[in-house]
Amino acid sequence: MQWIFNDSIHCYKNTCSFYQNISCFFFWQGTLKEHHHVQSDECRYSCDIHRGERPYGCEECNKAFSKKCSLVTHKRMHSGERPYSCEVCNRAFSIQSHLIKHKCMHSDERPYVCDVCNKTYRSNSGLIKHKRTHSGERPYVCDVCNKAYSQNSTLIQHKRTHTGERPDVCDVCNKAYSGRGALLQHKRTHTGERPYVCDVCNKAYSQNSTMIRHKHTHSGERPYVCVVCNKAYNDRSILIQHKRTHSVERPYVCDVCNKAYSYKSDLKRHKRTHTGECPYVCDVCNKACRNECTLIEHKRTHTGERPYVCDVCNKAYSNKSTLIRHKRTHW
Repeated sequence: MQWIFNDSIHCYKNTCSFYQNISCFFFWQGTLKEHHHVQSDECRYSCDIHRGERPYGCEECNKAFSKKCSLVTHKRMHSGERPYSCEVCNRAFSIQSHLIKHKCMHSDERPYVCDVCNKTYRSNSGLIKHKRTHSGERPYVCDVCNKAYSQNSTLIQHKRTHTGERPDVCDVCNKAYSGRGALLQHKRTHTGERPYVCDVCNKAYSQNSTMIRHKHTHSGERPYVCVVCNKAYNDRSILIQHKRTHSVERPYVCDVCNKAYSYKSDLKRHKRTHTGECPYVCDVCNKACRNECTLIEHKRTHTGERPYVCDVCNKAYSNKSTLIRHKRTHW
């Protein structure tokens, strides 16, 4: 029996074999004595990978992909299409794998365990990212300023500080953000959504990081320690900010009046004194505030909540600064 090949349609320079790790597909055509080598979609895709070709281009942003399904998924970023919905909470996702990860939030199963601190995670990727907090590994490096990051997504967002790119836009107030996560957090200022709930006291938060910090108030855990003065903190970002009190570093500078700040959040709040922007609005009386903390404190005038309690006389206050002033009366 003899194989008959059509040289004009040989993929990858007239050579395609398993020994060169290229998938080729043969099928019978006509009689058993005559066979033709045919380029299937799989074979064509494999050849594109080896040649570095990206034949599928997005007509909106000119990004190119080697696989058609990758282009289809990418286009959902522009269209806003989210075909994959969670049957528990109805949240929708543009990528099926994101839905699968999300569904783990509704399950108590956390099969991935850190062998250093025994923290558990719902996904292997979450465990891998966590382990970098122990190893200090930062494999993702910015090619502009050489800053290194433990996650690729953080590097992608950082790079936008160089390019000025803000692809994620709020459909309510048209504010633009460099990352989808920041946009989702911002949108909760409009919706009032607080999906992260403390399992000890049932307090709800709009950001997972805020909820994690809050939980440390129950456990008393302060795992982040300053190597200069041994002060301990329950959040790594607060430790980084604290370290600037030793170095007097003020990397965040206002481009209007040149005032410098140790913290990016302080610079953002300061800039609103120039713009007059008050993006945080009370849903009861429509009072607008420059920052979220002020809005939270204001809302307590409606709810009557007084979460700050004096440990001497048990008087309660709606904001921390008032409690601090009150404590001085006991000194």
